[in-house]
Amino acid sequence: MRKLEQRQETALKPPPPAPSNGQIRYRSPSAAELIPAPYDAGHDTRLKRARQESLNDRIHRFRGIILIFAVPLLLISFVLFIMPRAPSPIVFTGRKEVPGGGGGVSEAGPKSYAVIFDAGSSGSRVHVYCFDEKLDLLHIGDEIELFEQLQPGLSYYAKDPRESAKSLIPLLEKAESVIPVEQRRTTPVRVGATAGLRALGAATSEHILQAVRDLLQQKSSLKFQPDWVTVLDGNQEGAFQWVTINYLLGRLGKSYKDTVGVVDLGGGSVQMAYAISKNDDAHAVQGSNGENSYVQRLILKGTIYHLYVHSYLHYGLLAARAEILKAGDDYSNCILDGYNGSYRYGDKGYKASASHSGASFSKCRNDAIKALKLDEPTCTHMKCTFGGVWNGGGGDGQRNLFVASFFFDRAVEAGFVDPRLSIATVKPQDFKGAAKRACKLNVYEAKATYPRVQEENLPYLCMDLVYQFTLLVDGFALDPYQEITLVKKVKYGDAFVEAAWPLGSAIEVASAP
Repeated sequence: MRKLEQRQETALKPPPPAPSNGQIRYRSPSAAELIPAPYDAGHDTRLKRARQESLNDRIHRFRGIILIFAVPLLLISFVLFIMPRAPSPIVFTGRKEVPGGGGGVSEAGPKSYAVIFDAGSSGSRVHVYCFDEKLDLLHIGDEIELFEQLQPGLSYYAKDPRESAKSLIPLLEKAESVIPVEQRRTTPVRVGATAGLRALGAATSEHILQAVRDLLQQKSSLKFQPDWVTVLDGNQEGAFQWVTINYLLGRLGKSYKDTVGVVDLGGGSVQMAYAISKNDDAHAVQGSNGENSYVQRLILKGTIYHLYVHSYLHYGLLAARAEILKAGDDYSNCILDGYNGSYRYGDKGYKASASHSGASFSKCRNDAIKALKLDEPTCTHMKCTFGGVWNGGGGDGQRNLFVASFFFDRAVEAGFVDPRLSIATVKPQDFKGAAKRACKLNVYEAKATYPRVQEENLPYLCMDLVYQFTLLVDGFALDPYQEITLVKKVKYGDAFVEAAWPLGSAIEVASAP
């Protein structure tokens, strides 16, 4: 009995204090200290009760240390929650992944469609694409895409918006005819007007766009939103074109060094786009509002690209004719001998008459340089193209250059690119040689020499070729002997696809949730 009382007293007695050096010390209590029972219920019982109570007791004893770590974590979480979000980058995402391009064309699995109208200054075009779940292209019948076009463009009907909209009806009917009836209500239709409408001014172009919206609302069975009919920003056009060509070549998802640069010469504007390094992006020229107006951030196939892109309004091939004619006097150094007429672009007319001595390559080149404003010291940056525009700094993303649209067309018409080809490697010097040959002819000789040139373009053939050479060499500072790739279509699997910006737009709209 005496021994039992001694054990009880020992158990109830508090443990001796540990030596202290002025700091708070924590130690784990023993199992015996955790048992307040006045009797010994056995070794197993004591351990069982100790295990049951040890977690709560330890939390209580170590509450100071827990608070030391918990409070900063809570503060950090709160700060992250209230911080403003950075602007979201442009992201093209497929239902499963962003397309890699260049692969085989599969017909398995669900299909989706997208209809894109390219309302350009020289004409209107419609593209219909069909995608699988990964946003790889599928065939539409025997073709990889439906492509139809007609002339003139929407801007031709500047004074009659309803007539302008009605000009799209044949293209709309053709597009709807290849889409299954049950999928038309889920198939998006976009209309992107480019430089032709940009040149008309905001009020006139908006009247035309509203007439197109009304037409689609009343006549179309496709999925439509009013904001899908718009004047496409020139930089958007350039970015979509870059996405299109790199998608078709299978370059997306690779390093920016493995991508290709793009120059797209339309009727009203010309775009240059190429990927630059992260370091060059950090030193990019800022716009007047403090934003980087030259570089877009895109995420494609899990890879971040810093895309330099700039659109030069009034410097597409048809618009540049007007600029070059304004640089002359009562006659033009660029018009072929034997032609005396006028040139109309947009809602304005220009005198277009040949000089008494006919066209001159050297004099026409001087007028083209004036039109590009190369002699005006407006550049405030380290390197500029023309008109005071920053050139992006160059680099690996620009080394391999693909040149599209009117560059390809005129090269075929002038005879130095085989019309059976979709891609051809040339040099800027080839445009110079073709221009010199064309400028020596009169309109009658040119008609016999260049059967592929449409009759209304014959008087301007010297001008067009001179301008293209001048734009590449003087405007974009390319070496005259640098190899460039002229592109009309790109092989994709077993088919060829138009190398045009609408595919980039279709990828964006088809990948939207």
